[in-house]
Amino acid sequence: MRNFHFTALLSLILWAANLAGCASLVAQPDSAAPKTLAKVTEVKSMLWVGHSFFYYNNSMHGHVSQLLGAAGQKGHRSSSATISGAGINWHDVAAHFKPNAVGSYSFVGNNEVKFNALDRPFDATLMMDCSQCPIHPKLQPIFYEFVKKHSDTVRGYGSEPILFMTWAYSDKPEMTEQLAQEYIKAGKQNNALVVPAGYAFANSIAKRPDLSLIIADKRHPTLMGTYLAACTVLASVYKVNPIGNKYTAGLPAEVAQHLQTVAWQTAQSFHAKEGRGSL
Repeated sequence: MRNFHFTALLSLILWAANLAGCASLVAQPDSAAPKTLAKVTEVKSMLWVGHSFFYYNNSMHGHVSQLLGAAGQKGHRSSSATISGAGINWHDVAAHFKPNAVGSYSFVGNNEVKFNALDRPFDATLMMDCSQCPIHPKLQPIFYEFVKKHSDTVRGYGSEPILFMTWAYSDKPEMTEQLAQEYIKAGKQNNALVVPAGYAFANSIAKRPDLSLIIADKRHPTLMGTYLAACTVLASVYKVNPIGNKYTAGLPAEVAQHLQTVAWQTAQSFHAKEGRGSL
């Protein structure tokens, strides 16, 4: 009997130890997030989370990188995570912050691989919802739910959330203000910077309706549209004036200067009114 009790007690101890070991294993993924990081004061690395509005025309983040380089800005890094037709709830944002994953190396120079030693994968995370989701009666609640969820997630990894205000369809100009108000509201609720690309499109069309910013499908950007949005990101996120920038994406000089000017003026007036969130 005594041996039975001893064996039972030993089994119980081993079971408890095994359970505690499993619990520690389950908790490990959370330990991958940075514990204490200084507040972001300058965006040197950015993750772009969105859909085809970002990846059209050889990807908007590539044009921003070219603009930064032409402005003499060095040491910037960006990665684009896009899904065709995606809503903001389609993205597993936390997956992009896994250790030794996205951003852990870059292609530099003559296609050389550079391994990055990172305190945090990205200083900022630029996010957008599908082109009409923020104003769609059934999808709007999901927009607000996942802006908060993703903002909380990226902040847990030391990154600042930024929202990209999309533009109106070419046959529905009323979408400009409708989308703008939802992005502004979501930005204030989450203390997040908003990039006013939608307003920049409307301002450019008002001044130069002869310049086509959207292709025949009435949604996606032409190269001019992508360039205008990239200049707006440059002005809004990086606080760099695009006017006079030598990188024109192959556009005529006078067209590029118009788009640069609209982007800068739009960003300046917007942030003077609406602020910059946590940035």
